[in-house]
Amino acid sequence: MLLILLFPFFLLAGVLLAMVSVWVFCTEFLTVDIPAGINGKTRLRLLHCIFKLQMMWGTVLEKLRICSMPQFFRFMHDLPPLKNDPEVVVTDLHFGTIPVKLYQPKATSCSSRPGIVFYHGGGGIMGSLRTHHGICRQLCKESDSVVLSVGYRMVPQCRFPVLVRDSICATIHFLRSLKLYGVDPARVVVYGDSMGGQLASTVCQNLLCYPDLPKIRAQVLVYPTLQGLDFQSPSYQQNKNGPLVSLDFFFYCWCSCLSINPAWKSVVLQNAHMPPEVWAKYQKWLGAENIPEKFKTRGYQSQTPGPLNEDAFQECLLALDVTTSPLLAEDDVVSRLPEACIVSCEHDLFRDHALLYKKRLEDQGVRVTWHHVEDGFHGVLSCLDMTFFSFPCSRKILDATVRFINDL
Repeated sequence: MLLILLFPFFLLAGVLLAMVSVWVFCTEFLTVDIPAGINGKTRLRLLHCIFKLQMMWGTVLEKLRICSMPQFFRFMHDLPPLKNDPEVVVTDLHFGTIPVKLYQPKATSCSSRPGIVFYHGGGGIMGSLRTHHGICRQLCKESDSVVLSVGYRMVPQCRFPVLVRDSICATIHFLRSLKLYGVDPARVVVYGDSMGGQLASTVCQNLLCYPDLPKIRAQVLVYPTLQGLDFQSPSYQQNKNGPLVSLDFFFYCWCSCLSINPAWKSVVLQNAHMPPEVWAKYQKWLGAENIPEKFKTRGYQSQTPGPLNEDAFQECLLALDVTTSPLLAEDDVVSRLPEACIVSCEHDLFRDHALLYKKRLEDQGVRVTWHHVEDGFHGVLSCLDMTFFSFPCSRKILDATVRFINDL
């Protein structure tokens, strides 16, 4: 009887949800800014619309207090079944309470293999061991390496610095167990995309304090997010309305991870969340003069930071911590980091993070192999294992990073 009484309510809710979904889909499909240089523009439009729909549904469920938007995102993204490869053995493990996936080539080897510690992206609200399974599987197979994928805890259950601590703890556990997994201690690489790139660089910096552990041989950073101070760099201005990861969405992720009130949005986006002495200190590393002129031709207007909002500054203090902004590490730390492979994408909100970190490393004598993907956009590596939503630059990025690892 109760189901009969509630049926009209569920029917109306379903109709309203369908109408709103159609409206969101049509609006986003027509208005999203898809750069002309991207291959597969129609596929990207569709992918962007699906992404926005999931965001809308997650927001509705969050307002109804059914589940949070990040939980809904991860639930939807983890639905597709995992693809297996007969040449790769995948094992689910726990390092303490941290879930990890271990990928090992099935073929036996008479010598130790390289090791890769992988940290997935997703802004701290998306991404999982499942979403990046295809990337790790391919890395294992094509570089003949043992790959450890770290399932660090995320929003809403945990925020910074828990994400970083989980990543460091899992990496240390792996480094102390290399013999068990047949890994060469002299050839361990950390690898991450987006926020995973941030975690990879932060782990590298932190492990400098552990001289008893095997040294990291190299760091692979794919369109990493590396600082939370300057929101007016050329790539922010050029790509703020780009597909998938817009400036608005990044700000939501940033606030969620750092426990910052989103009401400070207008202040932060005017760079009014940091005092003049902070800008003076970090200008030598963050200033637009450090970015080659060719990356400013699509439009860039130098902006003076707005008047300081002291309350916003106090709430955003965590953005100055090198665990959240590894680009701000001191020179004596950066100079001791391992060589790097950095991938930047032209149509990416965070393109300049990669360019600035590349310059910082090179200025301190650290060898950098740099790949710039002209038709790339943020998150494209995650499309590698998708059938319909695959893009040529996904394969291009993986091939470049595998080459780098194989040449070490």
